[in-house]
Amino acid sequence: MNTTTPNRISSIDVLRGLVMVIMALDHARDYFHITAMTADPMDPATTTVAAYFTRWITHFCAPTFVLLSGISAFLAARKKTKSAASIFLIKRGLWLVVAELTIVNFALTYNPFFNFIFLQVIWAIGWSMIILGLLSLWSRKVVLIVGLLLFLGHNVVDYMNFPKEGVASVLWQVLLTSRPMILPLDATHVVGVFYAVLPWTGIMLMGYSIGEWFTSDFPAAQRKQRLLLTGWGLVVLFILLRFINQYGNPMPWVHQPDFLRNVLAFLNTSKYPPSLQYAGMTLGPAILALAVFEQVKNKWSDVLSVYGRVPFFYYLLHFYLLHALLVVVFFLTGHQTTEIMDLRVPFQFRPMNFGYSLPVVYLIWIAVVAVLYRPCRWYNQYRATHQQWWLKYL
Repeated sequence: MNTTTPNRISSIDVLRGLVMVIMALDHARDYFHITAMTADPMDPATTTVAAYFTRWITHFCAPTFVLLSGISAFLAARKKTKSAASIFLIKRGLWLVVAELTIVNFALTYNPFFNFIFLQVIWAIGWSMIILGLLSLWSRKVVLIVGLLLFLGHNVVDYMNFPKEGVASVLWQVLLTSRPMILPLDATHVVGVFYAVLPWTGIMLMGYSIGEWFTSDFPAAQRKQRLLLTGWGLVVLFILLRFINQYGNPMPWVHQPDFLRNVLAFLNTSKYPPSLQYAGMTLGPAILALAVFEQVKNKWSDVLSVYGRVPFFYYLLHFYLLHALLVVVFFLTGHQTTEIMDLRVPFQFRPMNFGYSLPVVYLIWIAVVAVLYRPCRWYNQYRATHQQWWLKYL
């Protein structure tokens, strides 16, 4: 079935599973932390170390997942003709865009009227797959060139003047510079654009471009060497750009009055949109982890692999489970139906000042991840033994 070595499959699945588990912490924080709606955990001037770390560690999730999606797209394409691989990527991308607008948004908000529509990571991955599907019709070299231009060069737009109003302004921000942006559709519906498409596309294209390193005929020692060089190279690039403080992030690093706050400010790079410095900070360690995980085989790596093999299934389930738990807690703590919708918060059953301390959030996170293990293991086994067409999309 696989055209790659078992170690390679394990390393990718373990890393993807790890970031999926960490991702759930951020969403548990959104729903259950007392200050999630009222304070910025990344503001070095006002945050606590615990709140900062809880948010910062989840910054690794989206870029790592997008990079691994690019690698997986390359490996899957080897089993198909160029045109068939392109069509599949385009169809899967369109499906993800539709899924983001419908089932993902409902899971996020529990709002059947879709008054607030999120455009987040699944939206960005969907459009990136469509773009990758089109570019891959030409050649891998085209994918690499476009990927490098987007990955290294998209922060050039930080120095450009863009349209201030009209369709051109919206497109510019949706594609490149959203930080984030709220677009009104009518008197009662808005769209929140949180993931500018093209910077994420650059990460996916880079993943596709290094996909060859993970094929069965690529020497394992050479793969590890390239992963280590690339990972450390990105870490060094991040540090250099951060100290130079002139390129690679929409906002420069602002020095703080004490050492600890200065460290927090140094690590506070832009995710919205994902800057080059942010990509170096997150993808450097992620690529180093790929090199390390290739040699790891134990109980914990097996558990993480279960989540990593069914990422979209897990992604949907964890949102629905977290939000269902939020509904239960909402009513058990005596809140009234009049409080279900707080116009200051996009999530139903989550009033502005609702929530608990971080230790409680961590307990909820661990419990939710643990509960999802068996469903993910079941679905992974089901998918391995069944051939329905829709299994390729979930």
